[in-house]
Amino acid sequence: MRRCGISVASGGLVANAGRADRWPVAGIDTARFLALVEANLVGTVLTCREAVRRMSSAHGGRGGAIVAVSSYAALTGGRPGASHYAATKGAVDSFIKGLAREVAAEGIRANVVRPGMIETDMTAGVHRDPERRAAVEATIPMGRLGRPEEVAYAILWLLSEEASFVSGAILDVAGGGIVIGA
Repeated sequence: MRRCGISVASGGLVANAGRADRWPVAGIDTARFLALVEANLVGTVLTCREAVRRMSSAHGGRGGAIVAVSSYAALTGGRPGASHYAATKGAVDSFIKGLAREVAAEGIRANVVRPGMIETDMTAGVHRDPERRAAVEATIPMGRLGRPEEVAYAILWLLSEEASFVSGAILDVAGGGIVIGA
């Protein structure tokens, strides 16, 4: 398949399901937290398991590429009230790093894309409120929120044959990260 000048591998998985929630640690509701872990971590692990079963040359597959969507919060610990969310995404990063080593000899590459603050439905509370948007944009070195297609292009590249020697990598799509001391 060809998209945007990038040739995409025949066997690919984008593990992008997940959810976000914000509340202070002292107020974490156990059921909500477990639902967050189930969606962000357990869902990713089980989805990858099924992809490996189908892609692995050891199981009759032709290999392929897996890209898990994490979050820049995994690196920073998240914005206030989101440390539990950041922890689930940090676990995804660690899982994919290990998975990449585990399945490399079976023809499978596994990588992570870590979006920063991207203008999506999940971040609508930020990007639709001019004051909150300006405050968040002031913390991003590039001075703006990212666009969904910027994340999509990074994922497409990691799925492509052009990234055939890239596995176990974490690619930040976060506008340079977060400004420290601003």
